[in-house]
Amino acid sequence: MAKKVLVVDDEKLIVKGIRFSLEQDGMEVDCAYDGEEALKKAKDHSFDMILLDIMLPKLNGFEVCQQIREFSMVPIVMLTAKGDDMDKILGLEYGADDYITKPFNILEVKARIKAIMRRVDVSSPPKEEVKVISSGDILLDCDSRQVKINDKNINLTAKEFDLLELFVTHPSKVYSREALLELIWGVDYPGDLRTVDVHVRRLREKIEPNPSDPRYVHTKWGVGYYYQG
Repeated sequence: MAKKVLVVDDEKLIVKGIRFSLEQDGMEVDCAYDGEEALKKAKDHSFDMILLDIMLPKLNGFEVCQQIREFSMVPIVMLTAKGDDMDKILGLEYGADDYITKPFNILEVKARIKAIMRRVDVSSPPKEEVKVISSGDILLDCDSRQVKINDKNINLTAKEFDLLELFVTHPSKVYSREALLELIWGVDYPGDLRTVDVHVRRLREKIEPNPSDPRYVHTKWGVGYYYQG
């Protein structure tokens, strides 16, 4: 079945170019040109990936991303201005899985989209093999990619879930930020180590009773992060 991608940008020439290129690779592409239209399409239709520009009319990309995260864990890649590190960090804070800087090479866009889709496909086991991981108060359903803590549903982004799954399945193992970046984002990911720190902080804010004094995801100063159930 063809993968479905929603491309959101108010620059129609950019949208047209991305759409043409992705369709050449057999993907189904829908388009939106402002934040409100993007949010409506994300609610009304199911997508395998959303490519989302930050500078949009009506609702900006951060607002769209934040609202989508209230009902969907679809992978979101933000389009940011070149060299604007704050936009990259904010995008991750609001729940984006990755970012691409403008101006971009369409081959890079396709490669990043395919890489994320491969990781999502690999991390989702076959339907008949429902995998549930229990660690103390935490319950991970790897089939539906849902998390419960003390029977309360916790909404995680795709990358936050991947991080937690890795930690829970390898308790007490210390992972460096470099190792986490490679394992979760892939060896070809061009981002920096702050990506890991932002996602760990977001994960703690969602699963820890007191994020400033973590119970589950701990810091090994000067080394990296590890999990204790």
